Amino acid sequence: MRELRSTTMPSVPPPQLPSFLAEDLPQERSAYQLESGPDRGKIIHFIDHGNPNAQPVILQHGNPTWCYLWRQVIARLDPERFRCLAPDLLGFGLSGSLQRVSDHTLERHLQAMREWAETRELAKSAILVGQDWGGPLAIGMGMALPEASGIVLANTSVLVPKRPLGTSFHKFARTPVVSDIVFRLGGFPQNILGRVQGDSESISGRVSRAYRWPLPLGRRAGPLGLARMVPSSPNHPSVPPLREIEAWIRDFNGPLALVWGERDPILGRVLEKHVKTFPQATVTRTQAGHFLQEEVPDEIADAIEDVAARGT
Repeated sequence: MRELRSTTMPSVPPPQLPSFLAEDLPQERSAYQLESGPDRGKIIHFIDHGNPNAQPVILQHGNPTWCYLWRQVIARLDPERFRCLAPDLLGFGLSGSLQRVSDHTLERHLQAMREWAETRELAKSAILVGQDWGGPLAIGMGMALPEASGIVLANTSVLVPKRPLGTSFHKFARTPVVSDIVFRLGGFPQNILGRVQGDSESISGRVSRAYRWPLPLGRRAGPLGLARMVPSSPNHPSVPPLREIEAWIRDFNGPLALVWGERDPILGRVLEKHVKTFPQATVTRTQAGHFLQEEVPDEIADAIEDVAARGT
């Protein structure tokens, strides 16, 4: 078991939310100021909701969302039983900015998130939950903790293809000039999230605004950076850490659950590969899309509770 680093820099007050968001995100929030690495001094904003001595659950978002994504899942979990920790990646939500697209590397995000995870006072081993890039990142954080008691994966991939190519979305993100214009000036893809849902109305109106709000013009390097973090060849810089993450989860002996939206046009089809790789996992198939937290939060909360029960 690894020892957690001591918390030498305490949490700081979280940034305020605009009034339209405060009602939708009532969970307790905090912020931590990084004390090492290239992003020293920047803050990691996060939800920290529930009894501090309860079972920790780390919920990690991916591209191009933020901790708001988990609000409905957290609302369905007993705060006396679960302490839900949902951080914003640097460049997303209310965490510190990364101005350049090239700043968004898997190693750099892992360094920041591992420091954040190591400085949380976790009374018990954590359940790791991730969606999209949040899957590998949650597992990467778990590797830095003394132990993990369970894992829930939702529309993500923790398996590295032999010949990484990425989807058409990721190929487009590597198109010179055009992708910069569309992502950084046009606000793509956060302005069309409903199109990858089973029910397009699940991300519309005020919810759609909540996902666009943290990424105004001048703060849009993140979505393009995370899209380019997806390996496009075996020599891509994300491949070595992803292979370490894959090796770790393949050796993981605790309870594992897969919750999937099969109408996801991005990652819906990779479920079968994960089912085959992790035959011990419980599998929940739904007709949700990519951001299944907006469509089937009950199923994700149920999986977390099931993993917690099997991990005791």
